[in-house]
Amino acid sequence: MDINSAFDSGVAGFKAATERASESATNIAQAQNDNVQSRSSAASVESEQAVQESKPVTEELVNLRVAEHEAQAAAKVITTADEVMGSLIDTRV
Repeated sequence: MDINSAFDSGVAGFKAATERASESATNIAQAQNDNVQSRSSAASVESEQAVQESKPVTEELVNLRVAEHEAQAAAKVITTADEVMGSLIDTRV
């Protein structure tokens, strides 16, 4: 068993989760910026347009939650690899 590959998998998973969260946060900020700009340029916004604009934000919020779970899973992989390494060389504290 190669412990380094377990660490590498955990780190790669954590990096992917961080990238997903960053992308979703950027998309949410951009959607909010677009929403503010469209409200300032148009006096009245129909409710159907508002629902269509909120859909991408909702999807991005779900993506943020998925990224959170990915990060938690990656952290568990890293912790488990560390515990296994500690057990193998008997350095657990």
